[in-house]
Amino acid sequence: MIETIKSPADLRKLPIVILPEIAGEIRDQMLKTVSRSGGHLASSLGSVELSIAIHYVFNTPKDILLWDVGHQTYPHKMLTGRFDRFPTLRQFGGLSGFPNKDESPEYDPFTCGHSSTSISNALGMVIARDLKNETNKVIAVIGDASLAGGMSFEALNHAGHMAKDVVVILNDNERSISKSVGALSRYLNRIIAAPTYNKIRLDVEKLVKRIPRWGFRAYRAARKLEEGLKNLLMPGMLFEELGFRYFGPIDGHNITQLVTTFRNLIDLHEPILIHVITKKGKGYKFAENDPAAFHGTGPFDLETGKKADAGGQISFTQAFGDKIAQLAGMDPKIVGITAAMLDGTGFGKFAAVFPERFFDVGISEEHAVGLGAGLARGGFRPVITIYSTFLQRGYDQMIHDVCLQNLPVIFCLDRAGLVGEDGPTHHGVFDIAYMRNMPNLTFMAPASPEELKKMLEFAFTVNGPVAMRYPKGSALPGGNIDAPIRLGKAEVLRTGRDVAIVALGSMAGAAMESASLLSNKGFEATVVNARFIKPLDEELITSLCKEIKKIVTIEDGILEGGFGSSVLEFIEKASLNGVKVRRIGLPDAFIEHGKRSELFSKYNLTPPAICDVIVKEVLT
Repeated sequence: MIETIKSPADLRKLPIVILPEIAGEIRDQMLKTVSRSGGHLASSLGSVELSIAIHYVFNTPKDILLWDVGHQTYPHKMLTGRFDRFPTLRQFGGLSGFPNKDESPEYDPFTCGHSSTSISNALGMVIARDLKNETNKVIAVIGDASLAGGMSFEALNHAGHMAKDVVVILNDNERSISKSVGALSRYLNRIIAAPTYNKIRLDVEKLVKRIPRWGFRAYRAARKLEEGLKNLLMPGMLFEELGFRYFGPIDGHNITQLVTTFRNLIDLHEPILIHVITKKGKGYKFAENDPAAFHGTGPFDLETGKKADAGGQISFTQAFGDKIAQLAGMDPKIVGITAAMLDGTGFGKFAAVFPERFFDVGISEEHAVGLGAGLARGGFRPVITIYSTFLQRGYDQMIHDVCLQNLPVIFCLDRAGLVGEDGPTHHGVFDIAYMRNMPNLTFMAPASPEELKKMLEFAFTVNGPVAMRYPKGSALPGGNIDAPIRLGKAEVLRTGRDVAIVALGSMAGAAMESASLLSNKGFEATVVNARFIKPLDEELITSLCKEIKKIVTIEDGILEGGFGSSVLEFIEKASLNGVKVRRIGLPDAFIEHGKRSELFSKYNLTPPAICDVIVKEVLT
């Protein structure tokens, strides 16, 4: 059946009794694809019935649907004309793993991948709709974790104040409700969601308000009684106080109940919040039993649920996890902070051994940085470990709460550079450009996991803010782990007379291989592991400019404002004339998704490509 659905209009032609069969087919296709390609499985398995019911009742794409983050949108993609392409999920040139405006302008209004944005975006589109005198619905679907983000509550507050016709669906896949309360809530919801109830409610309001002298007083008393009952029996009063009508909780896997509720509420023209309870990993026992492991998964065996063995070298993340746990065992002042990324950042061992010193703040990066500043001011040594792309959300707090105060907070930016299949919302390519201009900040990039351990240890000797960026996975061999870390000092890995290659972080290994390829062509290169983005090793750069005069910088971030730019700025400041500089890095663009190896190849960051660029543009 799913193959016949080319758009939601086709879905809406089917009888409701067929929809559970469609749900089963969607899950089957999702499991087949994600088991091969990897992806965000558990959340999407949990949103199948919800996705079907939304597209079945609402007139999408005229009615606009926005998904927060987008982890849960695989069913949405299959229902909106992308079923045939679904096997290309997260592959270079294939479907994105997140909503993508370039992939489907009709059904994906925003390219997204960060949390807590959907309600603000939806309210903006509602206001635009009303200014154009249009009548379509706007629906935002947001998860319980994303709702905890401050931006969500800012948007709820504003939307409730404006009393606009907007629908927010809370996809709650973590909380459970006891049977007695749940049964009563479902009963009350059937009453309150019924069109007859809402019509009578409005008619009574008008009638009571017309009573001379006592009308508004009676109306307020009735409202207080209604709110009191809801507060006693239902968990939605917070939203009611913010100006939303609350309906729920509703079984998010009961298509009939979802469809009935949506149909009952579709003619209301006020802020509505529908609370839906779903189960992560629904329909696949291994994901149901361990949803965290299947939140973002690599390829796995469908029959056993076992993931393919990554093998290979220790990753940067593993090196961080091992070292921070070791250091915390020696210093009781070390505390760990992350934002809903306990396992992804490698904090698992630390959290298990020192639970009283570990703080997972949820999807609240701004708060994570502010919390770290407070802990530092209180005499502790906070280590805030967040993916590079998500630390963008704490930019102001880094400047105002940490760097301005010159507090000894350590920022560890995991997933810096190109992350691969998660695409433009997750690549950590902007951190160098947005952080190297922060006063008081020491900024490092290790060439290898072993060097990361040394830099982390060094960071605790700095009496001020420190940041360290490192990529997903491991890296080509590069750097000398025996060379001590000294503030603002780079490391010369090999010497040559023809060109100097100054590589940042994990690109040092690629630089070393490029130098070997150049040697085969008759050119000898000096290779430098920069180690520090800030402060720059000005003494070494000066020496290279005077002795070699041909400088190549390599980084896995955007070139504009990046590491190479800092080298150029210093050369200008020091009036080092006659120096030829070629920067190699990423363009001023949002980089698409694909395997890291494919992206490195496309953007000339592989050793052969680097060698070719140097030969053609620097040495000849």
